[in-house]
Amino acid sequence: MQTMPIPAQVQAGAAAREDFAVRFEGVRKSYDGIHFVVEDLNLNVRRGEFLTMLGPSGSGKTTTLMMLGGFERPTMGHILLNGQPVEKLPPEKRNIGFVFQNYALFPHMTVADNVAFPLRYRGITGSAAAEKVKKALEMVRLDHLGKRMPGQLSGGQQQRVALARALVFEPALVLMDEPLGALDKQLRERMQLEIKQLQTSLGITMVYVTHDQSEALTMSDRIAVFSDGRIQQLSDAETLYNAPANRFVAEFIGENNTIPCKVVGREGTFSVVETAGGARLRAVSDNPDPAAEGTTLSIRPERLSAVAAPGQNALSGHVREVFFLGDQVRLSIEALGQLLVARIPAREARHYVKDEAITLSADPAFCRLLER
Repeated sequence: MQTMPIPAQVQAGAAAREDFAVRFEGVRKSYDGIHFVVEDLNLNVRRGEFLTMLGPSGSGKTTTLMMLGGFERPTMGHILLNGQPVEKLPPEKRNIGFVFQNYALFPHMTVADNVAFPLRYRGITGSAAAEKVKKALEMVRLDHLGKRMPGQLSGGQQQRVALARALVFEPALVLMDEPLGALDKQLRERMQLEIKQLQTSLGITMVYVTHDQSEALTMSDRIAVFSDGRIQQLSDAETLYNAPANRFVAEFIGENNTIPCKVVGREGTFSVVETAGGARLRAVSDNPDPAAEGTTLSIRPERLSAVAAPGQNALSGHVREVFFLGDQVRLSIEALGQLLVARIPAREARHYVKDEAITLSADPAFCRLLER
């Protein structure tokens, strides 16, 4: 019997699906059958990607991670790992490594025994297990501490042990839930770089949950910003920061000035907006239809300059607070009927006096009109 050739578009679609390590298809989660903590989630995670789920408490990011790990079942929809549905599989059948904030190390076991635990569960013992443990501890630079107990290690060392345990059986995917939350700022920043470097060198797929915007921006290939159970924006760090999709993303990612306004026209490639005080400014908009454009103007504090320049938006106001932060001066300015924040490089700043009049400028290319 002659078989029909597979259409090229079907082959291309199958190849595209194979490029994703994880797929969420129409996933929803409810604990009471009425309210959904995750709604209509469609998300693809690429192979070898470091994807971060970022959002405030209650936004749905941790529930999404728990469904991916098998600790929660979706109410609706499908979750696929390497093209295979797994929503009904228990955690131990998914070939996933886990790292949590509390480390979850066994206090009565040595470092080496903690790392070996997932191997014993999978029936790997003896010299084969010892070699894998040695390799995993070398990856996190703790091969010299294998005989110590967890209680003899610092917080950073314990987190490295937890990471080695997650990697020792060479999982297809590693999930990390607020893994650095218990560490101090300096150690946390160092661990961010170490984890990212390790993930890149191994080429593994990693899904990371945090509420820390700086952490997400530092580590991620892409970031999914969650709010009210939905992804508000999914993009790389630079796009997320410089081109937020809506007001929530603009205000959640870094410091931002959001100014109520209305669209009154066009000037070349820019929208012209009018603020409550009657000031007219130009801004970038992704929507070509002025009637459908948003009513919030977004300007990052570092995009406000104390140096006037031709063709730039001018914002006049009065200085209310001045903070010297070493490499920059942070100004709180009353302008456009509200308080705005400007961050001026220290080398460009002069001595500002409270209540003095000031005029700031902003390049229209870095003023964005947001969705409603």
